[in-house]
Amino acid sequence: MDNYIDERDFQLLEGDKYTFFVLRRIMDKSCKLLLSDHERCIICFSTEPYPTWIWTAEDITQAEMENVYELLAWNNLMDGKHTFNVKYELAEYLIKRAKQNGIDLKIQTNMFAYDCPQPIAPSEMAEGEIYKCEEKDREELAEFAEMFHDETGVDRMDKEGYLKYAEEKIADGRTFFWKDAQGNHVASCTYDRNGDMASVGLVYTRPEYRRKHYGENLVYQVTKIVEAQGCVPMLYTDADYVASNACYEKIGYIFRGKLCMVG
Repeated sequence: MDNYIDERDFQLLEGDKYTFFVLRRIMDKSCKLLLSDHERCIICFSTEPYPTWIWTAEDITQAEMENVYELLAWNNLMDGKHTFNVKYELAEYLIKRAKQNGIDLKIQTNMFAYDCPQPIAPSEMAEGEIYKCEEKDREELAEFAEMFHDETGVDRMDKEGYLKYAEEKIADGRTFFWKDAQGNHVASCTYDRNGDMASVGLVYTRPEYRRKHYGENLVYQVTKIVEAQGCVPMLYTDADYVASNACYEKIGYIFRGKLCMVG
């Protein structure tokens, strides 16, 4: 395994460009661990608290899955504290193999990947308007990020981590609130670009403002912004959140693939 990636790795991911969008985005940046054989397997761990992304070929063998496990163990990731975003066959192997060493892994989240080739306007229009986050919104955006991560249970950070995250998102200029008629920021949404695709994320509506179509309208507006920039919008969802997935589908998102988080 090499500790660098090249054009061969990006070509490998073309067949899984929706499910492994984040891997495509992070693997050419500074990472704590980056391993690839440029043919059958890519392992990429950016930093805490984020998961390790592991791409494997569809016809992965048991010997190859064992090699993945050993590489994770050798790099101190198979300690019961880290999480892994993987295809289901590898997930099942890691769970069984870790159990032999007294590590209780399980599937934490089933994830669906969607793209949106043609956005559809919401059937229910929400009061208010989209609002682009500014520097003065840093603390409130950090609060939204904390609420989002607490509710999803993934990638949790401390207060300083959320403030740094908010600062970076505001600097990127790709993060938005939905402002209701009274001027309250009731929902959040952001996106990250990578080539001709853009991943929509941080979709969160404050609990007291839900069921008023704020999130749906905000995601639609952000999707239109992404589309106007010549990018294909995509997003990940928790497969078990049927209602929110139906909401995305109503505004034009189409299911493209699935993977899971093991931890």
